[in-house]
Amino acid sequence: MKTTPINERLYEYLLSVSVREPDVLRQLREETAQMPMSAMQIAPDQGAFMALLVQLIGAKKALEVGVFTGYSSLCVALALPPEGKIVACDVSQDYTDVAQRYWRLAGVDPKIDLHIAPALETLDRLLAQGQAETFDFAFIDADKGNYDSYYERSLQLLRPGGLIAIDNVLWSGSVADPQKQDEDTLAIRALNTKLHQDERVTLSLLSIADGLTLALKR
Repeated sequence: MKTTPINERLYEYLLSVSVREPDVLRQLREETAQMPMSAMQIAPDQGAFMALLVQLIGAKKALEVGVFTGYSSLCVALALPPEGKIVACDVSQDYTDVAQRYWRLAGVDPKIDLHIAPALETLDRLLAQGQAETFDFAFIDADKGNYDSYYERSLQLLRPGGLIAIDNVLWSGSVADPQKQDEDTLAIRALNTKLHQDERVTLSLLSIADGLTLALKR
Protein backbone atom coordinates (compact mmCIF):
# COMPACT_ATOMS: atom_id res chain seq x y z
CA MET A 1 0.00 0.00 0.00
CA LYS A 2 1.28 3.44 -0.89
CA THR A 3 1.31 6.40 1.48
CA THR A 4 -2.15 7.87 2.05
CA PRO A 5 -2.48 11.11 0.03
CA ILE A 6 -2.59 14.12 2.35
CA ASN A 7 -5.12 16.79 1.45
CA GLU A 8 -5.58 19.98 3.46
CA ARG A 9 -8.37 18.61 5.64
CA LEU A 10 -6.46 15.44 6.51
CA TYR A 11 -3.28 17.43 7.18
CA GLU A 12 -5.13 19.73 9.59
CA TYR A 13 -6.50 16.64 11.34
CA LEU A 14 -2.99 15.18 11.55
CA LEU A 15 -1.72 18.36 13.19
CA SER A 16 -4.66 18.51 15.58
CA VAL A 17 -4.05 15.06 17.05
CA SER A 18 -0.25 14.83 16.92
CA VAL A 19 1.51 18.18 17.29
CA ARG A 20 1.84 19.62 20.80
CA GLU A 21 3.19 22.99 19.71
CA PRO A 22 4.15 25.39 22.52
CA ASP A 23 2.91 28.96 22.10
CA VAL A 24 6.41 30.25 21.45
CA LEU A 25 6.79 27.88 18.47
CA ARG A 26 3.35 28.76 17.15
CA GLN A 27 4.10 32.48 17.39
CA LEU A 28 7.38 32.03 15.54
CA ARG A 29 5.74 29.94 12.83
CA GLU A 30 2.95 32.49 12.36
CA GLU A 31 5.37 35.42 12.19
CA THR A 32 7.55 33.60 9.66
CA ALA A 33 4.49 32.74 7.55
CA GLN A 34 4.12 36.46 6.80
CA MET A 35 7.61 36.70 5.29
CA PRO A 36 8.35 36.50 1.55
CA MET A 37 10.55 33.40 2.01
CA SER A 38 8.17 31.66 4.42
CA ALA A 39 8.33 28.41 2.43
CA MET A 40 11.83 27.88 3.84
CA GLN A 41 10.34 27.15 7.28
CA ILE A 42 9.87 23.50 8.20
CA ALA A 43 6.38 22.18 8.90
CA PRO A 44 5.19 21.82 12.52
CA ASP A 45 4.79 18.04 12.23
CA GLN A 46 8.36 17.79 10.98
CA GLY A 47 9.55 19.89 13.91
CA ALA A 48 7.74 17.63 16.35
CA PHE A 49 9.21 14.55 14.65
CA MET A 50 12.74 15.92 14.85
CA ALA A 51 12.27 16.75 18.53
CA LEU A 52 11.18 13.17 19.13
CA LEU A 53 14.24 11.84 17.28
CA VAL A 54 16.53 14.01 19.40
CA GLN A 55 15.00 12.57 22.55
CA LEU A 56 15.06 9.00 21.23
CA ILE A 57 18.82 9.05 20.60
CA GLY A 58 19.54 10.91 23.85
CA ALA A 59 21.18 13.79 22.00
CA LYS A 60 23.09 16.42 23.95
CA LYS A 61 25.10 18.08 21.18
CA ALA A 62 23.47 19.05 17.90
CA LEU A 63 24.44 20.75 14.66
CA GLU A 64 22.20 22.82 12.41
CA VAL A 65 23.19 23.89 8.90
CA GLY A 66 20.67 26.53 7.87
CA VAL A 67 18.77 28.36 10.61
CA PHE A 68 16.40 30.77 8.79
CA THR A 69 14.10 32.17 11.52
CA GLY A 70 14.91 29.41 13.96
CA TYR A 71 11.87 27.13 14.08
CA SER A 72 13.84 23.91 13.66
CA SER A 73 16.58 24.93 16.09
CA LEU A 74 13.96 25.94 18.64
CA CYS A 75 12.24 22.55 18.28
CA VAL A 76 15.55 20.79 18.86
CA ALA A 77 16.66 23.08 21.69
CA LEU A 78 13.42 22.50 23.58
CA ALA A 79 13.93 18.74 23.23
CA LEU A 80 17.54 18.77 24.43
CA PRO A 81 18.38 18.34 28.12
CA PRO A 82 19.35 21.46 30.12
CA GLU A 83 23.04 20.91 29.37
CA GLY A 84 22.38 20.40 25.65
CA LYS A 85 24.03 22.55 23.00
CA ILE A 86 23.39 23.38 19.34
CA VAL A 87 25.96 24.79 16.94
CA ALA A 88 23.82 26.71 14.44
CA CYS A 89 25.16 27.89 11.07
CA ASP A 90 23.67 30.56 8.83
CA VAL A 91 24.73 33.52 6.68
CA SER A 92 21.75 35.82 7.34
CA GLN A 93 21.85 38.24 10.24
CA ASP A 94 18.32 39.47 9.50
CA TYR A 95 16.63 36.08 9.63
CA THR A 96 18.64 34.89 12.61
CA ASP A 97 17.79 38.07 14.50
CA VAL A 98 14.21 36.76 14.47
CA ALA A 99 15.47 33.36 15.57
CA GLN A 100 17.43 34.80 18.48
CA ARG A 101 14.44 36.80 19.66
CA TYR A 102 12.37 33.61 19.96
CA TRP A 103 15.24 31.61 21.45
CA ARG A 104 15.41 34.20 24.22
CA LEU A 105 11.63 34.18 24.64
CA ALA A 106 11.71 30.39 25.05
CA GLY A 107 14.68 30.57 27.42
CA VAL A 108 16.86 28.30 25.28
CA ASP A 109 19.32 30.89 23.94
CA PRO A 110 22.14 29.66 26.27
CA LYS A 111 21.91 26.29 24.48
CA ILE A 112 22.50 27.74 20.99
CA ASP A 113 25.86 28.85 19.62
CA LEU A 114 25.09 30.81 16.44
CA HIS A 115 27.76 31.26 13.76
CA ILE A 116 27.08 33.86 11.05
CA ALA A 117 29.44 32.67 8.32
CA PRO A 118 29.44 30.27 5.37
CA ALA A 119 28.58 26.94 6.94
CA LEU A 120 31.48 25.07 5.35
CA GLU A 121 33.89 27.45 7.10
CA THR A 122 32.22 26.76 10.44
CA LEU A 123 32.15 23.00 9.90
CA ASP A 124 35.80 22.91 8.84
CA ARG A 125 36.74 24.95 11.90
CA LEU A 126 34.91 22.52 14.18
CA LEU A 127 36.83 19.66 12.61
CA ALA A 128 40.12 21.54 12.95
CA GLN A 129 39.32 22.09 16.64
CA GLY A 130 39.15 18.33 17.17
CA GLN A 131 35.35 18.05 17.44
CA ALA A 132 35.04 15.08 15.08
CA GLU A 133 32.66 12.38 16.39
CA THR A 134 31.40 14.60 19.23
CA PHE A 135 27.94 15.50 17.87
CA ASP A 136 24.82 13.41 18.33
CA PHE A 137 22.46 14.98 15.79
CA ALA A 138 22.73 17.14 12.67
CA PHE A 139 20.06 18.86 10.60
CA ILE A 140 20.89 20.06 7.09
CA ASP A 141 18.54 22.59 5.50
CA ALA A 142 20.54 25.18 3.57
CA ASP A 143 21.74 25.89 0.01
CA LYS A 144 21.22 22.73 -2.01
CA GLY A 145 24.39 22.99 -4.10
CA ASN A 146 26.49 22.37 -0.98
CA TYR A 147 24.36 19.55 0.44
CA ASP A 148 26.96 16.90 -0.34
CA SER A 149 29.71 18.90 1.36
CA TYR A 150 27.50 19.56 4.36
CA TYR A 151 26.70 15.86 4.59
CA GLU A 152 30.35 14.80 4.46
CA ARG A 153 31.40 17.29 7.16
CA SER A 154 28.43 16.42 9.34
CA LEU A 155 29.20 12.71 9.04
CA GLN A 156 32.73 13.37 10.29
CA LEU A 157 31.43 15.46 13.19
CA LEU A 158 28.85 12.85 14.24
CA ARG A 159 29.60 10.05 16.67
CA PRO A 160 28.84 6.47 15.65
CA GLY A 161 25.13 6.06 16.32
CA GLY A 162 24.53 9.74 15.64
CA LEU A 163 21.80 10.86 13.26
CA ILE A 164 21.77 13.24 10.30
CA ALA A 165 18.43 14.63 9.07
CA ILE A 166 18.44 16.20 5.59
CA ASP A 167 15.52 18.37 4.47
CA ASN A 168 13.93 18.95 1.03
CA VAL A 169 15.14 15.67 -0.45
CA LEU A 170 11.98 15.32 -2.59
CA TRP A 171 12.24 18.95 -3.76
CA SER A 172 8.50 19.27 -4.55
CA GLY A 173 8.74 16.17 -6.74
CA SER A 174 11.40 17.59 -9.06
CA VAL A 175 13.90 14.84 -8.20
CA ALA A 176 11.66 12.30 -9.94
CA ASP A 177 11.06 14.46 -13.02
CA PRO A 178 13.72 13.87 -15.72
CA GLN A 179 12.77 17.20 -17.30
CA LYS A 180 14.05 19.03 -14.22
CA GLN A 181 17.76 19.67 -14.76
CA ASP A 182 18.38 22.82 -12.72
CA GLU A 183 21.37 23.00 -10.40
CA ASP A 184 19.48 22.50 -7.14
CA THR A 185 17.50 19.52 -8.42
CA LEU A 186 20.64 17.88 -9.80
CA ALA A 187 22.45 18.37 -6.47
CA ILE A 188 19.65 16.80 -4.42
CA ARG A 189 19.14 13.98 -6.91
CA ALA A 190 22.86 13.17 -6.85
CA LEU A 191 22.95 13.16 -3.05
CA ASN A 192 19.89 10.92 -2.83
CA THR A 193 21.58 8.41 -5.15
CA LYS A 194 24.84 8.63 -3.21
CA LEU A 195 23.15 8.08 0.14
CA HIS A 196 21.30 5.03 -1.15
CA GLN A 197 24.68 3.43 -1.80
CA ASP A 198 26.54 4.80 1.23
CA GLU A 199 27.44 1.89 3.52
CA ARG A 200 28.62 4.30 6.23
CA VAL A 201 25.01 4.93 7.24
CA THR A 202 21.68 3.21 7.78
CA LEU A 203 19.17 5.08 5.63
CA SER A 204 15.52 6.04 5.51
CA LEU A 205 13.89 8.64 3.26
CA LEU A 206 10.51 9.78 4.53
CA SER A 207 7.79 11.61 2.61
CA ILE A 208 7.09 14.00 5.50
CA ALA A 209 6.83 17.65 4.34
CA ASP A 210 9.20 18.10 1.35
CA GLY A 211 11.04 14.86 2.05
CA LEU A 212 13.30 14.12 5.00
CA THR A 213 16.24 11.74 4.84
CA LEU A 214 17.49 10.12 8.04
CA ALA A 215 21.03 8.74 7.97
CA LEU A 216 22.26 6.90 11.07
CA LYS A 217 26.04 6.75 11.25
CA ARG A 218 27.31 3.21 11.65
